[in-house]
Order: sequence, then structure tokens, then C-alpha cells
Amino acid sequence: LGRTLPYPIGAHSVKLPLCFRRTQAGMAAKATLVCFMVVALATALLAAPSMVEAATCSPTQLTPCAPAIIGNAAPSAACCGKLKAHPASCLCKYKKDPNLQRYVNSPNGKKVFAACKLRLPRC
Repeated sequence: LGRTLPYPIGAHSVKLPLCFRRTQAGMAAKATLVCFMVVALATALLAAPSMVEAATCSPTQLTPCAPAIIGNAAPSAACCGKLKAHPASCLCKYKKDPNLQRYVNSPNGKKVFAACKLRLPRC
């Protein structure tokens, strides 16, 4: 791969890497490289949904629920909408997070889920 061969162009000679030689070995190497790149790209694309889901786990999206969870207010329609749209995997992360679990697992947190007609996910 590092060696080059002279390739005459007019009066000049250009040295091309061996991978550009038109031989069966060179074509096989290119095909192997292309197959590797396709597999790597497919793997990256399959991993993308989990990355996107991780990026959407933001407890600040549930701020409309704060008055109901921290206080004794009834959950608003906005709160219930946000809870329904929030992935269960994120709620499981919040249940395990030492800074957030006291809100999710609290009696008021459970009342909010019940009032919004949602089940708190089992993790």
C-alpha cells in the first residue's frame, strides 16, 4: 500500500499508490475496504436511535409537572402530555438517579402518574 508505481502521463511520470493498480489483488482490496465501510456505517446507523434517545432524556422537559410533584396541585394537561411523550427508559433513569428519585418515587409523583392515567414504569 505504501509503495508506488510510475504511471506515464504524456512526458511526465506520476507515481500512483499500489492500491490504484488495476489488478485482481487491488480490486479485491478495494472491495474489502468498501465492504468494511458499509458494515461500519450500518453499525453506526443502528446505534443512532439509542444515542438519540439518550439525548432526549432531559428532566427539565417535565417542568410543567413541578407544581404537582413538589406541591399538592393537580397536574396540568401540559404535564400529562409531557409525561406521556417522555420515554419510559428516561423515567427509569430518573428513578435511579439520586438527585431525581425522590421526586419520581414520591407519593406526589405517584399521584401525578395516576391522575394522568399513566403507569410508573417498572425498571
